[in-house]
Amino acid sequence: MASILLPLLLLLSATSTSCLLITPNSSLLSPNRTFALGFFSPNHNNNNASHTHWYLSIYYASLPIRTLVWVANRDSPLLSSSPTASISKSGRLAAGDPPVWLSGNTLPASSAILLDSGNLLLLSPSGDVVWESFRSPSDTWLPGMAVDRRRPIVSWRSPFDPSPGPFSLRLLPGEFELAFEGKVAYWSSGKWTGDRFAGVPEMTVPYIYEFRFEDPFGPGASFSYSVAPELAEEAGIESPALSRIVVESSGQLMQYTWSPQAASWRAYWSRPESGCGVYGRCGRLGICAPEADRTCHCPRGFQPTDPSAWSSGDFSGGCSTGDEDDQCSDDRFEEIGTMDLDIAADGTVLGASRGSCEEICRRNCSCFGLIYDSGTRLCRNLYGDAYNLRNGMDLQILLLRVPAIGVAEKPKHKWKKKAIVIGAISGFLAILSLASILAFISRRRIQTRRELKKSEEDAAAFSNVMVFSYKELCAATQGFSDKLGHGSFGAVFRGELADSTPVAVKRPERAGGDREFLAEVRTIGSVHHVNLVRLRGFCCEGQHRLLVYDLMPLGSLSAHLGSGAEPPLPWSVRLRIAIGTARAVAYLHEGCRDCIIHCDIKPENILLDKDFTPKVSDFGMAKLIGREISRVVTTMRGTWGYVAPEWISGTAITPKADVYSYGMTLLEILAGKRNAETAAAEKDTWVCFPAWAAQKIIEGDVAAVVDSSMEETGGYDPEEATRVGRVAVWCIQEEEAARPAMGTVVKMLEGTVAAAPPPPPRLLQALMASGESFPRAGIVSGGDESDSAGSGRIVEAKSEG
Repeated sequence: MASILLPLLLLLSATSTSCLLITPNSSLLSPNRTFALGFFSPNHNNNNASHTHWYLSIYYASLPIRTLVWVANRDSPLLSSSPTASISKSGRLAAGDPPVWLSGNTLPASSAILLDSGNLLLLSPSGDVVWESFRSPSDTWLPGMAVDRRRPIVSWRSPFDPSPGPFSLRLLPGEFELAFEGKVAYWSSGKWTGDRFAGVPEMTVPYIYEFRFEDPFGPGASFSYSVAPELAEEAGIESPALSRIVVESSGQLMQYTWSPQAASWRAYWSRPESGCGVYGRCGRLGICAPEADRTCHCPRGFQPTDPSAWSSGDFSGGCSTGDEDDQCSDDRFEEIGTMDLDIAADGTVLGASRGSCEEICRRNCSCFGLIYDSGTRLCRNLYGDAYNLRNGMDLQILLLRVPAIGVAEKPKHKWKKKAIVIGAISGFLAILSLASILAFISRRRIQTRRELKKSEEDAAAFSNVMVFSYKELCAATQGFSDKLGHGSFGAVFRGELADSTPVAVKRPERAGGDREFLAEVRTIGSVHHVNLVRLRGFCCEGQHRLLVYDLMPLGSLSAHLGSGAEPPLPWSVRLRIAIGTARAVAYLHEGCRDCIIHCDIKPENILLDKDFTPKVSDFGMAKLIGREISRVVTTMRGTWGYVAPEWISGTAITPKADVYSYGMTLLEILAGKRNAETAAAEKDTWVCFPAWAAQKIIEGDVAAVVDSSMEETGGYDPEEATRVGRVAVWCIQEEEAARPAMGTVVKMLEGTVAAAPPPPPRLLQALMASGESFPRAGIVSGGDESDSAGSGRIVEAKSEG
């Protein structure tokens, strides 16, 4: 190492120093002034300097935003009003006097040098490197830094606290993984394939990544990457001048590139793509809600264990009741709602009623709550620690144990409790004396109460979803007289609520009981995005099952594509629809507490409001998978022509199945053609349409694919059309690993991530060469009228080998 760096060190000897002294008013600069070594304080206040925490750090010297890449004394801030750093008499870099931190070199150093890579070197009198900051990383991975299996990259505790946090990136044989407190792994990069990591397809841009992997599967493995601007210049692409990969205090691994035009850092990719995919993000019993103003919040009856840390963005301490009393027999249970959670200790499964389950839990102070399944009427007591609370999609209700209200005043009110008990006994005896006379009335009353309780539970599941009576919806639709559409999903009717709000009322006709219907309601009701259709409410009364949506006045996208669409959609509207739809699907995949695979993305299921804002609809075929599950085996569903190849072959699917369907839809938006329509008009032409369009786009002839009718609306932007075409072809790749994630699709469509020329989709090329037909969209879907309400035409079919 020293022999390699010696010529460089001699060349840069003018920037090294043997009398190093760093203060808050001085720093050590790299030769090109890219980086600086100096003091940083996250809470610096000139009026109260005596309470300032100082850290010796390396940061970008030439940027208007102070961005740290390395911190020396992470565990031990300097509290002095005039901190210093220098090379001590023992030849080690020291922060503070007396030092609170010392570099780990065993041989003495006489000088220091900071390279333009951001690497701080300590040199011996003979010029040998005896220590370097790249070998002691903090939270940032810079180009040229070799990460090995012995030195993980560890997050900050919070955005304002650089002390080591609970999240770390570590190198395993052939792959990376993110871990919580060094124990629980919650994300993996996938295995090294020789030119990339299988789980991060974004790490293939040649002008950002030149990889070096030393012995990838051996014990001495190390991995590094570097930026190659010259490759970008050859391709005519503006290369980012600066790049860094950070383990954020949120637990996400983020790649940033610097944009000189915007004078800001831009997130290039992140894993996990949702903050709620991070294990332990909100600590013990904290609830993660990515769409809320604050990602983490505490359940009712709980508060942050460390309010100060919580307010600064450090949620790792989680939530507690704040009560340390060991007398727990009088505790009550707070119903939190339908929740999923990860249990760090075994729970006890009990075939008992909710009341029995609560009583057993009260007897053991280590039982912190229970899960009650309102469908099976069974409950499960919970012990140990619970992390990653998030809204669930099933019928399991979480109840957490909290101190009983007024327990401390219990002795003063014993007479009240006795009076209540006596009254209850008297009432019970009175009821028994009349039981023989009122048996029939009592049975009817119990049945009514059960139905009422069930309705109340359904209404309480979502505060923003209303429970309608059948009579209300019958009046709103004037007896279901104005039908908007009908397909295999059932019928949709126009309606108007009592407050004059126009709605679309969907009457599903698919087979399924109450549990399936309510599960669908919970799926739709738990997602909120500007580009997802809004569920206003539902009816589950007797045999009536109805869903109430906002009415979309412009109907579905399918009605605006093809030869019969008048007038043609302008390019700006098409691009808005494409990006809005991508954002909606990305939210389902990456922004929800659990990943939702829509399973039927197509123009019929993209509704348009009066401003042509797209709203993705119909979650009847959606599949919910946990963040810990990468694939799911499910019956093939969707619409022929949009179904991903792996699904047809019977392989377990991932969210990339939606990416394929979106890519086919994006081609239709670009070309203005419906696949089935083209097949009917030109014999066997549709068989080749996606492959033909992909080939034209790859060749750079996007104009041959773009809808020519847009000339009537002012034409289109060639650069944007090329970008859209390339994204579509990337999405319809046969190998799902080659398809980008929907979050990346959004960035490519917006232009923040370059859309490189894609390879030809091999399966479509094979179909074109063989002359075999590709199943047509619309034929299997079975619908005969446009759905302008809240759902598209649905098909569900079993794969036949």
